[in-house]
Amino acid sequence: MRARDIMTPVVVAVGRDEPVSAIARLLMDKKISAVPVRDDQQRLCGIVSEGDLIRRISNDADDRRPWWLRMLSNNSQEASDFLKAHGRTAADIMTKNVVTVDADMEISAVAQKLETNRIKRVPVMDGDQMIGIISRSNLLQVIAGQKSKMNLTTTPNDQVLRKQVHDHLSQQNFASHGSLNVIVDNGIVELWGWIETEPEREALLLAAREVDGVLEVRDHFGKISPWVWGT
Repeated sequence: MRARDIMTPVVVAVGRDEPVSAIARLLMDKKISAVPVRDDQQRLCGIVSEGDLIRRISNDADDRRPWWLRMLSNNSQEASDFLKAHGRTAADIMTKNVVTVDADMEISAVAQKLETNRIKRVPVMDGDQMIGIISRSNLLQVIAGQKSKMNLTTTPNDQVLRKQVHDHLSQQNFASHGSLNVIVDNGIVELWGWIETEPEREALLLAAREVDGVLEVRDHFGKISPWVWGT
């Protein structure tokens, strides 16, 4: 399998001028832990995570770091910390040096990149366009879904079917969470993500079965309360 086979397609992104309060609400509403930031040309220019937002809780007057650690900090780091704590827009608080992977990278290499860079998620690029995000949970979905048989190959038909299922589900009004992911193996569709009600679960499963070529649909949805953050 390659990155494009397990990624969560990007359906949510913000602009550089998006207010911090709106980003926090978006993460909660969509049950996601980070959102990419795009410039006016729709190019990836950064990413805002829960961690970036949480840093706003601290400020210079409440800096409890040891004095010797503050002395070792350089001006650049102090400026960055100030922006994270006081910034008002995505451009102020986003992580700018974003590690990315190519859409055709093998998932073993993706896992290695996450581990090497000690990050939880990585944008997936097709040329200069961001087309998805892979998180640690996406890799765990592959392992959990395969159970005892570790088949890490995918066919062109599966790739087409995966896009068709994901597009069909994303068009439904009840599929509102940004964590929805689809993995396809020989016509068997596995659905991952979060739902808030049982009717939502049943509707998503039924919608997936409606797509031509789907042989079976497996339910891996987790149920979560509306006020709890996911992923």
